[in-house]
Amino acid sequence: MNDDLGLQTVQKEWHGSLKSYIIGFFLCLFLTGFSFLIVILHLFSGSTLFYTLIGLGILQAIIQMLFFLHVGQEDKPKWETISFSFMVMCLLILVIGSLWVLNDLDERMMPEMERSDE
Repeated sequence: MNDDLGLQTVQKEWHGSLKSYIIGFFLCLFLTGFSFLIVILHLFSGSTLFYTLIGLGILQAIIQMLFFLHVGQEDKPKWETISFSFMVMCLLILVIGSLWVLNDLDERMMPEMERSDE
């Protein structure tokens, strides 16, 4: 009995279809172009622009995870999804913890001096 997997079997197991790659590519291209147009045409300003761009960036990251990384689409032992979730959790702990420590150090650094935001 031959236990070697053929190239076609490996490609089906680890890769999506050409259709899903094309859909993901054009969705990401659209979101990038839309973000660019929002900034160039000055449709929003200030915090509205900031949060709109952050939202579009998060949406694009989700699309890339679904269409290109195939997160959550593997069979029963979802080890790739579990390891990806663990990586995201570690990154969030690192980033949020760093911001927390830096903010605390900023507040404690010369408390007698008042800030004058003019």
